[in-house]
Amino acid sequence: MPEQPPTAGAQEAVEELLLGAAPHLNRVQVAERAGVPLEVAEQLWRLLGFPRTEDADVAFTDADVEALELTKDLMELGILGPDSQAALVRTWGRSFARLAEWQTSLLADIATESADPDRKLTELSQSVLPRVETLQSYIWKRHLASATGRALTVESAGSTASPLTVCFVDIVGYTSRSKNLDEAELVGWLEHFEDEATGLVVDHGGRIIKTIGDEILFVADRVSDAAEIALVMAERGADDQDRFPEVRAGLAHGNVVSRLGDVFGPTVNIAARLTSVARPGTVLVDRGVYEELSGRAEDDEERAAEPDAAYTFRRTRRTPVKGYARLQPWVLRRA
Repeated sequence: MPEQPPTAGAQEAVEELLLGAAPHLNRVQVAERAGVPLEVAEQLWRLLGFPRTEDADVAFTDADVEALELTKDLMELGILGPDSQAALVRTWGRSFARLAEWQTSLLADIATESADPDRKLTELSQSVLPRVETLQSYIWKRHLASATGRALTVESAGSTASPLTVCFVDIVGYTSRSKNLDEAELVGWLEHFEDEATGLVVDHGGRIIKTIGDEILFVADRVSDAAEIALVMAERGADDQDRFPEVRAGLAHGNVVSRLGDVFGPTVNIAARLTSVARPGTVLVDRGVYEELSGRAEDDEERAAEPDAAYTFRRTRRTPVKGYARLQPWVLRRA
């Protein structure tokens, strides 16, 4: 095992590899060469989460000039307008910052196991990062193709919102369990949950919107797909022989506004509220999910499920939650 991690020299070598050259420009020079006002450039860099530099700091390369020129082109084409510029650029910055932190930690862990960390990190960067860049571009294009199809469908319907089923899934007892795990065990436990949950969502036609520590948010175009995902997770969590943690879930169906990879609106809020009041191992649904899956309206008389029905519903007491004084949930179970 080496006594020291990779040094600043290795960092400079990797930086030069990634940016195409060693830093040789300051922020004033970058803005001038790109033909962009310095205040605009500074605003973009801040939204992207880049460290602040002073006028005399040599921290940029020609790649930064090109990036500013491309940004200016998008602004002139009307793609980055005043309303969307800040939100889109901030989303880029946050997403890529998280990805970069994770990728860097992987390379650093491998490098520090070598007898010569500096050399190992440089070798890894030269062989691994170009492949990672190509894969990232491919993944982005595939998701872009799927998102374009969904966006065109919504646009053709003449609406800014589309009907979706939204589901939150929350780990039961996360706080108490996390206190008894060391850092590596906690990370492994959460990664297993995220990996398995993501696989289940994708396999059943859903889309992961985000993971929030011990909770995931996903959507599905079909109510039955979302219901199946939630029930499978609840069933796996109830199995003592399965590493999947015990969970609770809340589903709501209705119009949802999608923006920059996230979802908004009352339907999302209701799904979150249902999850907060669901008992461990249960799936609560709102009126929209109930009516879609049962084929009957909320005010119909309660009756037993049809012989070929896939699910049964148990109406629970109206629940006062933040923003919804008389929210009506149903417990969803398999028939």
